[in-house]
Amino acid sequence: MKWQGREGSSNVSRGSSGGGPVKIGGVGLLLLVIVYSLFGGNPRDIINEQNRTQQEQQVNKSEKASSKKVEQAEKMLSVVLKDTEDVWHEKFSEINKTYNEPKLHFFEGAVSTGCGNADKNVGPFYCSLDQTVYMDVTFYNMLTQKLGADGGDYAMAYVLAHEVGHHVQKELGILDRVHNIQRRLNEKDANKYSVALEIQADYFAGVFSYYIKEKGYLEEGDIEEAISAVQSVGDDHIQKMGQGYVQPEKFTHGSSELRNEWFQRGFKYHDFEHADSFGEMGLRIQ
Repeated sequence: MKWQGREGSSNVSRGSSGGGPVKIGGVGLLLLVIVYSLFGGNPRDIINEQNRTQQEQQVNKSEKASSKKVEQAEKMLSVVLKDTEDVWHEKFSEINKTYNEPKLHFFEGAVSTGCGNADKNVGPFYCSLDQTVYMDVTFYNMLTQKLGADGGDYAMAYVLAHEVGHHVQKELGILDRVHNIQRRLNEKDANKYSVALEIQADYFAGVFSYYIKEKGYLEEGDIEEAISAVQSVGDDHIQKMGQGYVQPEKFTHGSSELRNEWFQRGFKYHDFEHADSFGEMGLRIQ
Protein backbone atom coordinates (compact mmCIF):
# COMPACT_ATOMS: atom_id res chain seq x y z
CA MET A 1 0.00 0.00 0.00
CA LYS A 2 1.25 3.47 -0.89
CA TRP A 3 1.05 5.26 2.44
CA GLN A 4 4.40 6.95 3.01
CA GLY A 5 4.36 10.73 2.66
CA ARG A 6 0.57 10.89 2.98
CA GLU A 7 -1.47 12.58 5.69
CA GLY A 8 -2.40 10.65 8.81
CA SER A 9 -5.53 11.03 10.93
CA SER A 10 -5.75 13.44 13.85
CA ASN A 11 -7.97 10.93 15.69
CA VAL A 12 -5.08 8.79 16.95
CA SER A 13 -3.79 8.37 20.50
CA ARG A 14 -1.42 6.04 22.34
CA GLY A 15 -1.05 4.66 25.83
CA SER A 16 -1.60 1.62 28.04
CA SER A 17 -3.24 1.00 31.38
CA GLY A 18 -1.34 -0.13 34.46
CA GLY A 19 -0.09 -3.63 35.04
CA GLY A 20 -1.90 -6.54 36.61
CA PRO A 21 -4.51 -8.93 35.25
CA VAL A 22 -7.37 -7.55 33.22
CA LYS A 23 -10.90 -8.71 32.53
CA ILE A 24 -13.02 -8.06 29.48
CA GLY A 25 -16.52 -6.82 30.19
CA GLY A 26 -19.24 -4.35 29.31
CA VAL A 27 -21.70 -4.39 26.42
CA GLY A 28 -18.79 -4.58 24.00
CA LEU A 29 -18.18 -8.14 25.17
CA LEU A 30 -19.79 -9.80 22.15
CA LEU A 31 -17.33 -8.04 19.88
CA LEU A 32 -14.36 -8.64 22.16
CA VAL A 33 -14.64 -12.34 22.89
CA ILE A 34 -12.45 -13.67 20.10
CA VAL A 35 -10.77 -17.01 20.06
CA TYR A 36 -7.43 -15.37 19.45
CA SER A 37 -6.92 -15.94 23.18
CA LEU A 38 -6.32 -19.59 22.28
CA PHE A 39 -2.95 -18.38 21.05
CA GLY A 40 -1.84 -16.34 24.07
CA GLY A 41 1.74 -15.29 24.50
CA ASN A 42 4.06 -12.77 22.98
CA PRO A 43 5.37 -13.89 19.57
CA ARG A 44 8.34 -11.56 19.97
CA ASP A 45 9.72 -13.64 22.86
CA ILE A 46 12.26 -15.53 20.74
CA ILE A 47 15.42 -15.08 22.81
CA ASN A 48 17.05 -18.40 23.72
CA GLU A 49 18.42 -19.14 27.17
CA GLN A 50 22.02 -17.93 27.29
CA ASN A 51 24.10 -16.17 29.88
CA ARG A 52 22.69 -12.97 31.40
CA THR A 53 24.98 -10.61 29.45
CA GLN A 54 24.03 -12.13 26.10
CA GLN A 55 20.36 -12.00 27.03
CA GLU A 56 20.52 -8.31 27.87
CA GLN A 57 22.32 -7.49 24.62
CA GLN A 58 19.83 -9.46 22.57
CA VAL A 59 16.82 -7.99 24.36
CA ASN A 60 18.06 -4.43 23.85
CA LYS A 61 18.66 -5.06 20.16
CA SER A 62 15.27 -6.77 19.78
CA GLU A 63 13.46 -3.95 21.57
CA LYS A 64 15.04 -1.34 19.28
CA ALA A 65 14.08 -3.29 16.16
CA SER A 66 10.57 -3.89 17.50
CA SER A 67 10.20 -0.24 18.44
CA LYS A 68 10.99 0.87 14.89
CA LYS A 69 8.58 -1.65 13.39
CA VAL A 70 5.82 -0.62 15.79
CA GLU A 71 6.41 3.06 15.00
CA GLN A 72 6.21 2.38 11.26
CA ALA A 73 3.07 0.28 11.68
CA GLU A 74 1.37 3.00 13.70
CA LYS A 75 2.24 5.66 11.12
CA MET A 76 0.84 3.47 8.36
CA LEU A 77 -2.36 2.75 10.27
CA SER A 78 -2.83 6.45 10.97
CA VAL A 79 -2.81 7.02 7.20
CA VAL A 80 -5.25 4.13 6.73
CA LEU A 81 -7.58 5.66 9.34
CA LYS A 82 -7.50 8.97 7.44
CA ASP A 83 -8.39 7.05 4.28
CA THR A 84 -11.35 5.42 6.04
CA GLU A 85 -12.52 8.86 7.14
CA ASP A 86 -12.43 10.14 3.56
CA VAL A 87 -14.21 7.06 2.17
CA TRP A 88 -17.00 6.98 4.75
CA HIS A 89 -17.63 10.73 4.65
CA GLU A 90 -18.18 10.28 0.92
CA LYS A 91 -20.38 7.19 1.26
CA PHE A 92 -22.54 8.70 4.03
CA SER A 93 -23.05 11.89 2.02
CA GLU A 94 -24.54 9.72 -0.74
CA ILE A 95 -27.35 8.70 1.64
CA ASN A 96 -27.69 12.19 3.16
CA LYS A 97 -26.17 11.20 6.49
CA THR A 98 -23.31 12.65 8.52
CA TYR A 99 -20.38 10.41 9.36
CA ASN A 100 -18.85 10.93 12.80
CA GLU A 101 -15.25 9.74 12.81
CA PRO A 102 -14.07 7.08 15.28
CA LYS A 103 -10.89 7.28 17.35
CA LEU A 104 -7.93 4.92 17.06
CA HIS A 105 -5.95 4.09 20.19
CA PHE A 106 -2.69 2.13 20.16
CA PHE A 107 -1.68 0.24 23.28
CA GLU A 108 0.83 -2.32 24.47
CA GLY A 109 -0.11 -5.17 26.77
CA ALA A 110 -3.34 -3.95 28.36
CA VAL A 111 -5.76 -1.06 28.10
CA SER A 112 -8.81 0.41 29.84
CA THR A 113 -11.73 1.17 27.51
CA GLY A 114 -15.32 2.32 27.69
CA CYS A 115 -16.27 -1.36 27.33
CA GLY A 116 -14.03 -2.55 30.17
CA ASN A 117 -10.42 -3.69 30.36
CA ALA A 118 -8.70 -5.75 27.68
CA ASP A 119 -5.29 -7.16 26.87
CA LYS A 120 -3.40 -7.90 23.67
CA ASN A 121 -4.75 -11.47 23.43
CA VAL A 122 -8.15 -10.09 22.48
CA GLY A 123 -6.74 -8.75 19.23
CA PRO A 124 -7.85 -5.44 17.68
CA PHE A 125 -11.41 -4.46 18.61
CA TYR A 126 -13.98 -1.68 18.42
CA CYS A 127 -15.70 -0.37 21.55
CA SER A 128 -19.06 1.16 20.69
CA LEU A 129 -19.37 2.94 24.05
CA ASP A 130 -16.41 5.24 23.42
CA GLN A 131 -16.45 4.81 19.61
CA THR A 132 -12.79 3.86 19.55
CA VAL A 133 -10.79 1.17 17.76
CA TYR A 134 -8.12 -0.34 20.02
CA MET A 135 -5.05 -1.97 18.50
CA ASP A 136 -1.90 -3.54 19.85
CA VAL A 137 0.11 -3.58 16.63
CA THR A 138 2.05 -6.66 17.75
CA PHE A 139 -1.16 -8.48 16.76
CA TYR A 140 0.38 -8.47 13.28
CA ASN A 141 2.89 -11.06 14.55
CA MET A 142 0.03 -13.30 15.68
CA LEU A 143 -1.77 -12.80 12.38
CA THR A 144 1.22 -13.99 10.39
CA GLN A 145 3.11 -16.35 12.72
CA LYS A 146 0.26 -18.05 14.58
CA LEU A 147 -2.76 -17.72 12.26
CA GLY A 148 -0.93 -18.18 8.97
CA ALA A 149 -1.74 -14.96 7.10
CA ASP A 150 0.68 -14.01 4.32
CA GLY A 151 1.45 -10.66 5.93
CA GLY A 152 2.18 -7.35 4.24
CA ASP A 153 1.03 -3.89 5.22
CA TYR A 154 -2.41 -4.28 3.66
CA ALA A 155 -3.17 -7.21 5.95
CA MET A 156 -3.11 -4.76 8.86
CA ALA A 157 -4.97 -2.17 6.77
CA TYR A 158 -7.76 -4.73 6.34
CA VAL A 159 -7.86 -5.37 10.10
CA LEU A 160 -8.33 -1.65 10.79
CA ALA A 161 -10.86 -1.25 7.96
CA HIS A 162 -12.85 -4.16 9.44
CA GLU A 163 -12.92 -2.58 12.91
CA VAL A 164 -13.93 0.77 11.39
CA GLY A 165 -16.67 -1.25 9.68
CA HIS A 166 -18.13 -1.86 13.15
CA HIS A 167 -18.13 1.90 13.70
CA VAL A 168 -20.00 2.30 10.41
CA GLN A 169 -22.57 -0.14 11.83
CA LYS A 170 -22.77 2.02 14.95
CA GLU A 171 -23.32 5.15 12.84
CA LEU A 172 -26.08 3.42 10.86
CA GLY A 173 -27.83 2.28 14.05
CA ILE A 174 -27.24 -1.39 13.25
CA LEU A 175 -24.86 -2.19 16.10
CA ASP A 176 -27.11 -0.97 18.91
CA ARG A 177 -30.16 -2.73 17.45
CA VAL A 178 -28.28 -6.00 17.17
CA HIS A 179 -26.90 -5.78 20.72
CA ASN A 180 -30.42 -5.18 22.03
CA ILE A 181 -31.71 -8.21 20.14
CA GLN A 182 -28.84 -10.41 21.33
CA ARG A 183 -29.59 -9.72 24.98
CA ARG A 184 -32.93 -11.53 24.56
CA LEU A 185 -31.53 -14.58 22.80
CA ASN A 186 -29.81 -17.80 23.82
CA GLU A 187 -26.13 -18.17 22.98
CA LYS A 188 -26.63 -20.15 19.77
CA ASP A 189 -29.05 -17.64 18.26
CA ALA A 190 -27.05 -14.65 19.52
CA ASN A 191 -23.99 -16.09 17.78
CA LYS A 192 -25.82 -15.96 14.44
CA TYR A 193 -26.23 -12.22 14.84
CA SER A 194 -22.55 -11.92 15.77
CA VAL A 195 -21.58 -13.68 12.55
CA ALA A 196 -23.83 -11.34 10.54
CA LEU A 197 -22.19 -8.33 12.21
CA GLU A 198 -18.70 -9.61 11.42
CA ILE A 199 -19.27 -10.46 7.77
CA GLN A 200 -20.98 -7.10 7.27
CA ALA A 201 -17.86 -5.44 8.71
CA ASP A 202 -15.87 -7.49 6.19
CA TYR A 203 -18.17 -6.15 3.48
CA PHE A 204 -17.43 -2.60 4.60
CA ALA A 205 -13.69 -3.39 4.57
CA GLY A 206 -14.19 -4.49 0.96
CA VAL A 207 -15.96 -1.21 0.16
CA PHE A 208 -13.03 0.68 1.65
CA SER A 209 -10.55 -1.38 -0.37
CA TYR A 210 -12.37 -0.58 -3.62
CA TYR A 211 -12.09 3.15 -3.04
CA ILE A 212 -8.44 2.88 -2.03
CA LYS A 213 -7.81 1.05 -5.31
CA GLU A 214 -9.64 3.79 -7.23
CA LYS A 215 -7.44 6.44 -5.61
CA GLY A 216 -4.35 4.56 -6.78
CA TYR A 217 -3.09 3.69 -3.30
CA LEU A 218 -3.05 -0.09 -3.72
CA GLU A 219 0.03 -1.95 -4.89
CA GLU A 220 0.29 -5.32 -6.57
CA GLY A 221 -0.57 -8.07 -4.11
CA ASP A 222 -2.40 -5.85 -1.59
CA ILE A 223 -5.84 -7.37 -2.14
CA GLU A 224 -4.31 -10.85 -1.89
CA GLU A 225 -2.79 -9.82 1.46
CA ALA A 226 -6.22 -8.71 2.66
CA ILE A 227 -7.88 -11.92 1.48
CA SER A 228 -5.22 -13.98 3.26
CA ALA A 229 -5.86 -12.00 6.45
CA VAL A 230 -9.63 -12.46 6.08
CA GLN A 231 -9.27 -16.21 5.68
CA SER A 232 -6.83 -16.53 8.58
CA VAL A 233 -9.37 -15.11 11.04
CA GLY A 234 -12.27 -17.34 10.01
CA ASP A 235 -13.77 -19.27 12.92
CA ASP A 236 -13.19 -22.63 11.24
CA HIS A 237 -9.52 -21.87 10.61
CA ILE A 238 -8.89 -20.63 14.15
CA GLN A 239 -10.80 -23.52 15.75
CA LYS A 240 -8.92 -26.08 13.68
CA MET A 241 -5.56 -24.57 14.62
CA GLY A 242 -6.51 -24.19 18.28
CA GLN A 243 -8.38 -27.41 19.03
CA GLY A 244 -7.95 -29.56 15.94
CA TYR A 245 -11.62 -29.65 14.89
CA VAL A 246 -14.42 -27.30 13.83
CA GLN A 247 -17.64 -26.49 15.73
CA PRO A 248 -19.89 -24.43 13.41
CA GLU A 249 -22.49 -23.96 16.16
CA LYS A 250 -19.91 -21.95 18.11
CA PHE A 251 -19.01 -19.60 15.26
CA THR A 252 -19.15 -15.92 16.22
CA HIS A 253 -17.26 -14.41 13.26
CA GLY A 254 -18.03 -16.68 10.32
CA SER A 255 -16.05 -19.23 8.34
CA SER A 256 -13.02 -18.26 6.27
CA GLU A 257 -15.02 -18.84 3.08
CA LEU A 258 -17.97 -16.72 4.24
CA ARG A 259 -15.77 -13.85 5.44
CA ASN A 260 -13.82 -13.85 2.18
CA GLU A 261 -17.10 -13.92 0.22
CA TRP A 262 -18.41 -10.81 2.00
CA PHE A 263 -15.11 -8.94 1.74
CA GLN A 264 -15.04 -9.54 -2.01
CA ARG A 265 -18.73 -8.67 -2.27
CA GLY A 266 -18.01 -5.26 -0.71
CA PHE A 267 -15.12 -4.78 -3.12
CA LYS A 268 -17.39 -5.65 -6.06
CA TYR A 269 -20.50 -3.59 -5.21
CA HIS A 270 -19.03 -0.87 -2.90
CA ASP A 271 -22.49 0.34 -1.85
CA PHE A 272 -24.93 0.03 1.07
CA GLU A 273 -27.59 -1.80 -0.94
CA HIS A 274 -25.71 -5.12 -1.02
CA ALA A 275 -24.54 -4.96 2.61
CA ASP A 276 -27.53 -6.67 4.28
CA SER A 277 -25.83 -9.72 5.77
CA PHE A 278 -28.69 -10.09 8.25
CA GLY A 279 -31.32 -10.46 5.54
CA GLU A 280 -29.08 -12.93 3.70
CA MET A 281 -28.93 -15.04 6.87
CA GLY A 282 -32.68 -14.78 7.49
CA LEU A 283 -32.24 -12.54 10.55
CA ARG A 284 -34.44 -9.56 11.42
CA ILE A 285 -33.04 -6.39 12.99
CA GLN A 286 -36.01 -4.05 12.55
